[in-house]
Order: sequence, then C-alpha cells, then structure tokens
Amino acid sequence: MSLNLPRLLIAGTASGVGKTLISYLLIAELRARGWRVQPFKVGPDYLDASHLAQAASRPCYNLDTWLMPSARLGAIAASACRNADLAIIEGMMGLYDGREAHSDAGSAAEIARLLQTPVILVLDAWAQARSAAAVVLGFQQFAPQLALVGVIANRVAGPGHARLLREALASSSGLPLLAAFPALSEAPWPERHLGLLPASEQALGGERLNTLLTLFRQSCDLEQLLTLARQAPPLAMGEAQAEAPLTAPGEERVRLALAYDEAFSFYYPDTLDLLRQAGAELVPFSPLRDHQLPAGCSGLYLGGGFPEEYAAPLAANERLRRQLAELLAAGLPCYAECGGLMYLCHHIRTASGESYPMLGVIERESILAGNSADLRIGYRLARAQRESLLLPRGVQVRGHEFHYSHLDADPTPEEAAYMLSSPDGQHQQLEGFARDNLLASYLHLSFSGYPAAAQRFVAAARRWQQVA
Repeated sequence: MSLNLPRLLIAGTASGVGKTLISYLLIAELRARGWRVQPFKVGPDYLDASHLAQAASRPCYNLDTWLMPSARLGAIAASACRNADLAIIEGMMGLYDGREAHSDAGSAAEIARLLQTPVILVLDAWAQARSAAAVVLGFQQFAPQLALVGVIANRVAGPGHARLLREALASSSGLPLLAAFPALSEAPWPERHLGLLPASEQALGGERLNTLLTLFRQSCDLEQLLTLARQAPPLAMGEAQAEAPLTAPGEERVRLALAYDEAFSFYYPDTLDLLRQAGAELVPFSPLRDHQLPAGCSGLYLGGGFPEEYAAPLAANERLRRQLAELLAAGLPCYAECGGLMYLCHHIRTASGESYPMLGVIERESILAGNSADLRIGYRLARAQRESLLLPRGVQVRGHEFHYSHLDADPTPEEAAYMLSSPDGQHQQLEGFARDNLLASYLHLSFSGYPAAAQRFVAAARRWQQVA
C-alpha cells in the first residue's frame, strides 16, 4: 500500500542558513491557501520542530535513525501523513552532516533517501554570486543519486543579485533558483544556548509574520515548488500497521499528567502517540500556573524544557510542589527527562548564583554553569542498571543529551538508572535515578526506539490507579 503525497525536504548548506525560517514560511503560506501540511524535523531537535508545528497547527514529528529503527521511522511518516495534502521535512545542520564523517548516517540526505523525497537546498547568498553556484554544484555532485531539485537563496541583496544567482545556477548545475529571500534587519526568533526559543515562549505571529509572508510571496515561485513536490514517488504505507492500538478491548484508559508550559515543552509526538496507543489519556497541566495536578491522574510525565529560566515562579508555586512531592512519596509513577529531572531536585541554582527550591524528591542540586564548558550534547547508548518504570534491567536503549546544567553529585551505583556511553561504546558513566515508581534522567528518549516503554509506563499507572 502506498500514498501519493507531494513532499519536499528543505536542507541547508550548513546550520544557520535559514532553513527553519524558509520551512516555516512555506508551511504557513500553504496553510493560508487551504493545504493540510504535515511537518517533520530531521534529528532530535525540539526547538525548530516546535515552530514548524505552530506553523502547521499539527504535531511536527522528528525523523532520527539513531533514536528509532528505519522501519519505525517509515511508519511514523506514513501515519502522520494519512490526512495531509503535502509534507515538508526540515533537515538539520548541512545536508550531508550526520553521525559519521564517512557516511550519510543520521543526516538529512539519509532521510531524503529513505523517504524518496526531493531536496531543496537553502544557502546563505550574502556577498556572493557565481561562487554560490560553485557551492551548489559541489552539493549536487557529492551524491549524484540524491534528488536535489532546486535552490533557495537566503539574504539576497536585491533583484540584481537574484538575477546573477539565477544565471550562475542555470549555467553550472542546471538547478532552478526557486526563491531569493531578502536579508532581514533582525532575526525572526530570539535564541538561547545553541537554538531558537521554543514556540511555547516565542511564537511567530501578528504583523511580523504578515511582513515575512509578504516577502516570501514576493520572492518565491511557489507553483514551481509545488510542481517539484509532486514529483515525489508514492510513499510506502506498509509499516503503518504498527500504529494499531495496544490496549485490550474495553480496557479503561488511564490519565497521565503531562507538564506543558513555557518551562516544560520538549516532547516527541511519536512518544505521546505510543502512550495513547498503550491506553493513556494525556492531560496537560502547567507547573508554573496550576496549583494542583489535574483530577484523576495516575501518572506524571515531566518533559524537558528550560525550568532554569522560570525557576522563581516554579519555586513560588508551593502548593503544587508540595502536592507533587507527596504524591511521588506515595508511589505515583513518574518519568522525568532533563528539565523534569531538574524540577525534581532539591534546588535549581541559576547561572547568576540564585538558588530556588524545587520538589526535593531527588537529593541533588541542579546547577547552571552558564558557559559552554558545561555543555553535554550528543547521542548516547544507555544500558538500564536496574528494573525501572520504563525498562527491564540490562536493556540497552538509545537517546541523546543536551544540557548546560549538572548535578552537584553524580548518582551512586545504588541510585543510577543507566550506564551511559558514547555511540562507539566508550566514555562510560552512571547517569539518572531509578527507584520504585520514579525514573529521572538527563537523557532524552524517543519511545519509538523501545515501544514497550510506553506499555510499561501505562501499566504502572493502571496499577497505581487500582490501589490509590
């Protein structure tokens, strides 16, 4: 079974060339014309994905061959696109940048190949003309089998500059210049650490969005873009059967409280889908503003985010902090990732030195160093050190880290959830906390890499519901 779905992958020559902005505006313009656009983001990034989801008004799924098997990746893509008119996939870094120097593993090029998707290359054309064509020609010839079908130039100085770029591309690579987007006086989104602020904090809209869309319409040949998108071959749907519900007929659903606000917003849609299929009803709440957990919840999911930026109001919500600490002490199942781990600690100490009380469930302080020397980033192998809420002892899963904070003391062997290592199996260290009803770690997981985790979490919540 297959789906005739127009689609494009928006790749870049490097990070920072504007592919998120171009992808966002393309999605927003198509939505304004009545198209149902399904967005995707290559790699583990939550931030760009949040903006694409906002533009499309539907979840943006991550496509990552480290975090999930290729078959599962195909199933996610097929399922998400069932009721879409077109798919837009935003790449990561440069088109060929991935996990390895000698292959396309983990790159946007690998995703384009797996999903047979035409590629549009975005480049920063500032202060160059014919040289831009040389860059494009190199990308084109590096992997001739890849369907590189067109170019979008960003930061173009004007019509004369656009003409030079168009002529240079036509005479060298033969690729069309599909858009010549002008240089902007200010970035569309502010940044924090190594990425954009998430859409939960800084959504693009109003007059600013209207201005950018006007520039996009004036600079882009949208009909030619759509013609190229329609050249994509049918998308295979065979693996989509893996999306069947995992609950038994007539089995009662359990309510899982999902922390979601400006402080906590990092969740993979495929993980949430698997929890729903396992029998969960996900109930969002705000640790910043809600004074109690939603009624009837039998589990708690604290995702990642930026709790350090909201440490003062999180600390000020004493009523919720006290209730959550009491529920966790009583056995409420809880899974926490990165920012969620920080929220469970005794305190968060900010980069400026202030210390704010949190839940106190984990006897550690989370400390923001405020400099790149404390950055932990990259893919990780994680072997479960003990039976936990999500994993049996000894199971190895894949995840990734991205955090500037650290704990004031490492977990002891008796506390640790995982033995972490780099993708090559080296640089091992104990990480996270696992006990009874609680699993908390700096590690981000996609449950698509180990779908049984969703079933285990929901089963634990169901047991707690029956005895609470």
